[in-house]
Amino acid sequence: MITTGRLVAFVAGIVFAAAPSLLAINAMRAQPAPAETAAVAASQPIGGDFIRTYLMENPEVIRDAFYELERRKAEAEQKARVATITENKSVLFDSTRQAVLGNPKGDVTLVEFFDYNCGYCKRALGDMNRLIDEDPNLRVVLKEFPVLGQGSVEAAQVAAAVNLMAPDRYKDFHEKLLMEKGRANGAKAIEVTKEIGLDQDELAKALKDPEVGATIDESYSLAKTLGLTGTPSYVVGDEVVFGAVGYDELKTKIKDMRACGSTSC
Repeated sequence: MITTGRLVAFVAGIVFAAAPSLLAINAMRAQPAPAETAAVAASQPIGGDFIRTYLMENPEVIRDAFYELERRKAEAEQKARVATITENKSVLFDSTRQAVLGNPKGDVTLVEFFDYNCGYCKRALGDMNRLIDEDPNLRVVLKEFPVLGQGSVEAAQVAAAVNLMAPDRYKDFHEKLLMEKGRANGAKAIEVTKEIGLDQDELAKALKDPEVGATIDESYSLAKTLGLTGTPSYVVGDEVVFGAVGYDELKTKIKDMRACGSTSC
């Protein structure tokens, strides 16, 4: 968020930078003698009164400065995210602690950070399945990112255990639990594993595996590094996509990534 103080400082910087030119223009309008022009320009104070007067006469400068400051901030943040994605590429796209759907050898990877209690994630499931069904070369990576309470953490732990013991059944488990009514938690997640026929003794053993905690910790660490605060959040190529943006936008980014190696051709 851009603070008033930061915006004022930014505008002031612009005005100070432009001050010599502005004074020269004012001097030309007054059309005094050349020697007098130089003296006026040299003696004119460049301070708070000058800035205030200029901004009152040209209020559009504040608007333009605000837009420019927002643009620079967004550009800097995007550059930082690109660097972060590059630095964490292997763990982000190819970690052993993640679930992979679609084509494991697909030419484009879409990463989703999700929470089993996230209403937007529930709605986005249809978009994800449609993308997978229509695109045989799409690889989808799911990252457990429980941010909506203890129930979400418990559900994510069971999900990580399922992926450890039976990765080929993870998709069935994931879809069923995500679309369950009410809040997800450990007990409900275990009930889902029973419904899809998973061995409960193997599940109990998998839940004790240190990899379960490591899987969730890895997602938390990645999310913090990428600046993620909510779900769903996606990564496509070198871009972080915040929120349930929908099928069309995700499809376009995947298409562009395939066509030119960037999410925006």
